[in-house]
Amino acid sequence: MRSGGAIVILELMTIFVRTIFIYFTVFLMLRIMGKREIGKLSLFDLVISIMIAEIAVFILEDPGKSVIGGLVPMVTLVAIQLVLSYITMKNVTIRRWFDGSPSYVIEHGKINRKEMWKQRYNLSDLLLQLRQSNVYNVADVEFAILETTGKLTVVTKEEVFGKPDGKPGRRTEDERRDANRTVKTNVRFSGIPLPLIMDGYVLDENLRRIGETRFWLKSRINELGASEFRDVFLCMIDQKGNLHIEVK
Repeated sequence: MRSGGAIVILELMTIFVRTIFIYFTVFLMLRIMGKREIGKLSLFDLVISIMIAEIAVFILEDPGKSVIGGLVPMVTLVAIQLVLSYITMKNVTIRRWFDGSPSYVIEHGKINRKEMWKQRYNLSDLLLQLRQSNVYNVADVEFAILETTGKLTVVTKEEVFGKPDGKPGRRTEDERRDANRTVKTNVRFSGIPLPLIMDGYVLDENLRRIGETRFWLKSRINELGASEFRDVFLCMIDQKGNLHIEVK
């Protein structure tokens, strides 16, 4: 019994020491790979980081496994990352192949459905990340750029054109509405702007929140040039009653 207890204690001590060793090893490797690893990861960086983490787990969960056998693939991965990072710094084409390129999901105030489909990026993702940027209405956005890290960079119309004041070189409020298929309604409600149609589907719960019906919504989209709900990619309404649509 004493011998069995001693073996268990020895195994626990081995795991304890290995955990400390692997912790500092992974920490050092991530530091060597650069500060970008700590911040926003590109797809390539993320793959390398996940693989290093998986290898570290294999070493820890099996006390009988050789530590050197785990360190070799970890060091190899870091070497690959460093070499490719150097190459991508010198070659733009290779950099785009590994890291990708930013994608304009909203450009000049219009939602780019083709690019969203290409990136497997849906309307729910877009609205979520706009809210995270403190933008609650798609109609207020001039550019939205999906970065290679997955972060959405948002540029509002106000940042591009300034506040509508009628000065030369800036859009007036009426020009903005014409350009963005926006119409004024008598609806008023409290809260953030609500989507009423997403990819052709009517969100009846949000219609009930503003106290309106599908008949009312159909009349409004007809005013903006859409004949059927299925013709509308996105329809949103803000607290002031401005109804904005993006047609397919």
